[in-house]
Amino acid sequence: MARGLHGEKLYAAAHSDKTPRADVLRLERALERYDDWVRQLENASAQSADELLAHLVDLLNDYKNFIDVELIFDSDEDFLYRQRGQLKLDNSVLEEFLPIMVRKCLPHRHLQDYQIGSQAAIFSSAYFASSLESPGLGGGMMIKTKNHDFSMSRRIYLRTSFDENFAPSRTRSLETSLGYVLAELKTNLDKTMFQEASASAHEAKLAVPGAKYYLLCDYLDMQPISTAITDIDEILILRKARRIHASARQAFNSSAGRRARRDWYVGFLQEHPYATDVFRRFLSHVTLLMSDGGLEEESILKTGYF
Repeated sequence: MARGLHGEKLYAAAHSDKTPRADVLRLERALERYDDWVRQLENASAQSADELLAHLVDLLNDYKNFIDVELIFDSDEDFLYRQRGQLKLDNSVLEEFLPIMVRKCLPHRHLQDYQIGSQAAIFSSAYFASSLESPGLGGGMMIKTKNHDFSMSRRIYLRTSFDENFAPSRTRSLETSLGYVLAELKTNLDKTMFQEASASAHEAKLAVPGAKYYLLCDYLDMQPISTAITDIDEILILRKARRIHASARQAFNSSAGRRARRDWYVGFLQEHPYATDVFRRFLSHVTLLMSDGGLEEESILKTGYF
């Protein structure tokens, strides 16, 4: 079967010349586990939406613990632990899970109209690369795009021309995607990441004022700052926990240190699993956006506000 983002990262690491042979074998086993995990997610069913979400999050916790502990933490080599961020072995799990969760938990008659996934090229701005001397085809319109960890977007097609009839030989045609729900996914949210996300949210809403921008993280690694002063709509801490303290993480840099602290680390993960209610909150935001019917005068006059 075709593999998603996380599966591709596992495959790339397994076939990298830099990966120790012992870890290659671990990664190959992880790919088998990954394929089974995706099948379970896609085939998941339940009597209610809440039960389905809880089941999906259970599958996420089980698989993510396998990646964090059995694949990375338990390795006798230090390569996977030290390079996990660059290889995107652990943080890509959520990037693959979130689109599946949204598609499974939000059956909606308009859902098929949206592109739902990670790292899609989303419209951020446009400009005209032309001048009096060099007008360019269709005014030389150029589009800038930005990648996002998660997006719900729609494809849009544009034509520009100095000819009011849009003669093909004088018309420039472009296509891009407009992002309506955007999210950045972080393992550990620190102040620098928060500031970068604030800038990205501002840019996204300049392009599409009706867009919503969310920041999702596993662990908090900063003092909370109100999102009211930013264009971020909400920050969701998926494990409801702070990052493990630097002094504790220092011991994990060697295989001997990890073995000595394994029980503590496993206990920490079990004490702070991905929280179903936080994912439910994110889904509720998306559901509300999709059910917004716009401004209707009769409804506004009945409620008295808009």
